[in-house]
Amino acid sequence: MNFASTTGTRRALLVGLAAVPAAGALGAALSLLGTSAQAGPPAKPQEILLVSYAVTKAAYDRIIPQFTADWKKKTGQTVTVRTSYGGSGSQTRAVIDGLEADVVGLAMEADVSKIEAKGLIQPGWQKELPNNSIATNSTMAIFVRPGNPKKIKTWKDLDNPNVDVVLANPKTSGGARWSFVALWGAVTQAGGSEADARKFITGVYKNADVLPKDAREATDTFVKRKKGDVLVNWESEAILAKRNGEWTVPYKLFSPNVRTEMPIAVVDKNVDKKGTRKVAEAFARFLYSDAAQKAFADNGLRPVTPAGRAYAKQKFQQLDFFTIADFGGWAGADKKFFGKGGLWDQIFARSR
Repeated sequence: MNFASTTGTRRALLVGLAAVPAAGALGAALSLLGTSAQAGPPAKPQEILLVSYAVTKAAYDRIIPQFTADWKKKTGQTVTVRTSYGGSGSQTRAVIDGLEADVVGLAMEADVSKIEAKGLIQPGWQKELPNNSIATNSTMAIFVRPGNPKKIKTWKDLDNPNVDVVLANPKTSGGARWSFVALWGAVTQAGGSEADARKFITGVYKNADVLPKDAREATDTFVKRKKGDVLVNWESEAILAKRNGEWTVPYKLFSPNVRTEMPIAVVDKNVDKKGTRKVAEAFARFLYSDAAQKAFADNGLRPVTPAGRAYAKQKFQQLDFFTIADFGGWAGADKKFFGKGGLWDQIFARSR
C-alpha cells in the first residue's frame, strides 16, 4: 500500500481507523504499515519534527524512544524525531511562519485551526485520529507558598490585592488561555454572571506583576525565582515540580475546573513536501498506544484512552469539570476572549 499517495486514499484509511477504538486503530494501522514496509528492503533513515508546547517535554522524552524502537522493529527503518518546545501560541506562529513541523501537539484546538486556516493542515484533521485527535487532557492547578500564608482555599481568594498572582500570557501561551477559561468558568459554571466573571478575572490579572511567555517560564518564575504568592498553571507542571523536588507543598485543585483538551495533527503541506507522511502519521497514532498514554500519565498529563485512564485512576484527583464546549467551542471562545479588542485586551488595558 502506498501511504504517500492521494489525499483520498489517505482520508479513507484514517477515517476507517478513527472508527475503531484507539487501541484497535493503532494495532490495525501499525499492522498495515509493518506489512507494507517489510515487503522490500528497509527504507532509508528519515527525520521528522514534532512541534509541541513546553510542558509536554518530559512525556515526549519517554515516548519518542519507544516509538523509534517500535518503528524500527516493525519496518526496519531508522527514524529520528526532532523536537521544538515553547508556548503553544508562539509555536503556532512559528509553524505558520515557516517552521517545518511534521506533527504538531498543541495546547488547544484553536491553535491547530490557525495553522489549518493558513493552508498547512487539511480540514477534517480532528477525525483522523481517535478521540477527535485529542491525545491528552489536563486541568489548572494552584501553587501556593509553604504553609499557604495567603490562605488560598478557593478560586475567589485569587481576587485579592494582597495576593501576587503569577500567570502566563494568553497572547503567547495556550496554557494561559486555558487558565483564563478556568478562571472565567469558575464563576459562570458556579452560577455567576458574565459580569461577575469579568470583574473577578480583571481583579486576578490586576494582581499579576509579570506575565511569563509560557507555562514553563511561569513555573520557573514562581518556583525558582521565588516571585509571587500563587501560581495558576497546568496540573502537569505541579506534578512535575513536586516529582523533581522543586516544590514540596501539595498543589491545589479547585472545583469546578476546566478539562483541557490538547490535540495532535499532522501538518499535511510539510509532510507531503518532505515525503514524511507515513512516519508522521504513524507517530501521531502511536500517541494513543498503551505505552504512550502511560508515559503521558507518568508525566502529569491525563490519558484519554480506556486503558490509559484505568492505569492513571489513582494518579489524578477527581473534579467537577467543564469544557470549552460549554462556551460554544474554541471558534467562538477564542474570538470572544482573545481576539483583537476581545475580553483579554479589555482586561489587560484595565489591569495595566
